[in-house]
Amino acid sequence: MNAPATTAATSPVAATPLGPDDIDRRLIAALEDGLPIVPRPYAELGARLGLGEDEIIVRLARLIELGLVRRFGVIVRHRALGYRANAMVVWDVPAERIATAAQRLAALPFVTLCYRRPRRLPAWPYTLYCMIHGRDRAAVMTLIERATEAAGLHDVPRAVLFSRRCFKQCGARYGAPPQSPDTAGTEETAE
Repeated sequence: MNAPATTAATSPVAATPLGPDDIDRRLIAALEDGLPIVPRPYAELGARLGLGEDEIIVRLARLIELGLVRRFGVIVRHRALGYRANAMVVWDVPAERIATAAQRLAALPFVTLCYRRPRRLPAWPYTLYCMIHGRDRAAVMTLIERATEAAGLHDVPRAVLFSRRCFKQCGARYGAPPQSPDTAGTEETAE
């Protein structure tokens, strides 16, 4: 016989509406390493923490609702997949056109990030950013032209910034682990 599904009304999570409890903190710490690549990642995460899959899902929903977990997504290691040309495209878009242009860019299947940033005059006039990956620079440049046309940005200044290095990508870090008195003030470096 299956156990009844946990709901917000019957879950221990509902009893802690003011903020995260110790279990939530352990869950947040476990999320820093990402979800396991298995058919039921929440069940696996729950097993590591001594919790059921349903409780993990309810707790995650609550942490998102509280704003303690704001983004939950996938980090794609695009270089390992053969995508070696990566460009950040920036446009100097007038404020009244940004929302429409951003929606059009974000809807394109080859745009992986799209966001707005304030100008930093006089050196940096750009307000709208997007990331495009491809197997080579020529392919990326073709996609940039398509994106520019789709967003109606052919008439605004832009810059294309190709990546020269690949930095380690990782998930969110929510806080430093507690230090014992004998390790406080020391740092470890990765080699």
